[in-house]
Amino acid sequence: MIARNALLMSCLAAAAMLTAIPDARAQCRLCSGPAAAQKKDGPSGTIDLQIEATLDFDRLVVMGDGEGAATLLPDGTRQISGSVEAMSGRAMVGEAHIRGEPGRPVRIDLPTRLELHSIGGGRLNIDEIVTDLPANPRLDSAGNLSFRFGGRIRFNGNNDGDFRGDLPISAEYL
Repeated sequence: MIARNALLMSCLAAAAMLTAIPDARAQCRLCSGPAAAQKKDGPSGTIDLQIEATLDFDRLVVMGDGEGAATLLPDGTRQISGSVEAMSGRAMVGEAHIRGEPGRPVRIDLPTRLELHSIGGGRLNIDEIVTDLPANPRLDSAGNLSFRFGGRIRFNGNNDGDFRGDLPISAEYL
């Protein structure tokens, strides 16, 4: 069977944009890959967020006009359904590192949905963003916390192109 559409998903959904608040949030906006850490000093101390890897679905092969979905979980598990026939082996989950005061509890906020756009005006949605964060995240004794994130992208067979979007991630001390 020959693929009728090849859906290129270089969705840099992990392009993290932190919302700054005076206490202890960092500010970072990534558009094309890993970046240096951004720091924010405040009365509660410094918190630092660094995106090590962006969420990237790479290429999806779509057969037919029906609906389809591709899921990439934080542990690297890949699932496809519907009209999606294959997901590239280069697809990768996002990864972030937070550094700050040892032992401090933190709140990490990510949206549950994300809209992706192509240069041609196309739109897709990542309708389920998931992480491997524990229920009550806390910096370890060295002041570090790392987590990975993934998601599920849904579309119908008439979407084709290179889709990108920004995933706002905020981190703050509790």
